Amino acid sequence: MTVDAVIFDLDGVIVDSEPVWEEVRRAYVATHGGTWQPDTQRRLMGMSTGEWAGYLSGELGVDRTAEQVAAEVVEEMTRRYARRVPLIDDADAVVRRMADRWPLGLASSSPTRLIAAALAATGLTDVFRVTLSTEETARGKPAPDVWLAVAERLGVDPARCVAIEDSSNGVRSAAAAGMRVVAVPHGAYPLDPDAAALAAVTLPSVDALTPEVVRRLG
Repeated sequence: MTVDAVIFDLDGVIVDSEPVWEEVRRAYVATHGGTWQPDTQRRLMGMSTGEWAGYLSGELGVDRTAEQVAAEVVEEMTRRYARRVPLIDDADAVVRRMADRWPLGLASSSPTRLIAAALAATGLTDVFRVTLSTEETARGKPAPDVWLAVAERLGVDPARCVAIEDSSNGVRSAAAAGMRVVAVPHGAYPLDPDAAALAAVTLPSVDALTPEVVRRLG
């Protein structure tokens, strides 16, 4: 079977934003009377904005409504991005290399405004034919919704897509959509064993992603 499209995650694949998200949300939880748990960051990775805002407000005991949490945390992330978007390695060049061969989509758990800021800062806005936030889907990752929606908007069969992901929930999500998954785990957030088993191939860094790697999955 041929590959008809390549769909990227954003956080942890193109921009090294997971540590920034963790720092911002940890500080927010501490400031507003909540308690960060040992498994919080792992659980948060892949959640949609509504899901993680509800989690901070509810389970972690933050003394703000979910709506306030979402607005205030995203505002701080926007300020951080205005200063610097942390591009991973040569991820922009890797993305362009893929775009020379396949139509590209972006399936991200970031809010729409942060996706736009990250792509503008890295010069990749026009490289992706479709970009979608889990803000616009019923469920965040590990549910497959965002991947299926991006494939539909690209006009391709999900089974003929290759997904590029870094997190356990992201890999679970893309695999549940029926896509072949290239995992590029972040050094600070290794994949859970069940997620690692779902990946068709695991790479040490995004620099190792080449058209040949994708073609071999066809």
